[in-house]
Amino acid sequence: MGNWRRSSYSGEGDGNNCVEIATSSTHVAVRDSKAPARATLTFPRAAFTRFLATVEDPEGNPPPR
Repeated sequence: MGNWRRSSYSGEGDGNNCVEIATSSTHVAVRDSKAPARATLTFPRAAFTRFLATVEDPEGNPPPR
């Protein structure tokens, strides 16, 4: 996996109230910024891209296939 990074929307203060992601050419890994040594969730890149598109749609509609 690549370098871990967090959202610019991670909040005020120390910025440890969010998730971090790391990417490779085929997968995206997600972890809790408050507990970076604990478990991560890893998704195929295409599945994570669809998840983000669904979350970003204000109507909650899944993106077209």
